[in-house]
Amino acid sequence: MAYDLEEQEQLANLKAVWKQYGNIATWVLIAGLGSYAGWSYWNSFQQSKSSEASVLFEELNKAVSAKDDKQVQRVAVDLKDRFPSSHYVEMAALIAAKSAYDSGDIKHAKELLASVVTASKNEEYRALAKIRLSGLLLDEKLIDEANKLIDSEFPEEFLADQADRRGDILIAQGKIDEARKAYQTALEKMKDKAAGKPLVQIKLDAIGGSADKS
Repeated sequence: MAYDLEEQEQLANLKAVWKQYGNIATWVLIAGLGSYAGWSYWNSFQQSKSSEASVLFEELNKAVSAKDDKQVQRVAVDLKDRFPSSHYVEMAALIAAKSAYDSGDIKHAKELLASVVTASKNEEYRALAKIRLSGLLLDEKLIDEANKLIDSEFPEEFLADQADRRGDILIAQGKIDEARKAYQTALEKMKDKAAGKPLVQIKLDAIGGSADKS
């Protein structure tokens, strides 16, 4: 697709922003959701036969803190094998995906995220995994696959993140005007103090500022 000089400059600016910040905001979401879900299910697990799952999950968190990816992956597999119906399994998969990504094992990170997308019964976990996985696919120029994930159904609380990632995909497709609208939608749906809001604004500014609301 041909661009004029202004569009080329805007696209270059956006690519520079993406390279620097990547998918930081979605990893923040993963950490936050993991902490919240862990707290939510802690009491119920302590009162059931599955209390061992919470012990394993704590081991996983310690391995994460120690940046021991091999141990993180071992504990995540152990959780899945021993407690396949536990909510900790999906949380562990999301956390293990981040650990694998940080360790440079992008292939395994994608596999873990894909397992949550296809197998999780929790729509929030699925949404988070789709956003993160679409970002990794986009990094690999697998635009159609990323677009398919983002065009699927998302719960209300993830619509801003969906719009943000749609903007990233539209940029990769060279659709700058549509990307502006997507980023503007993301900003409108985000709360004033949302952690990812400044990054979305940076990306919008990099391609020429606010979309024409008309």
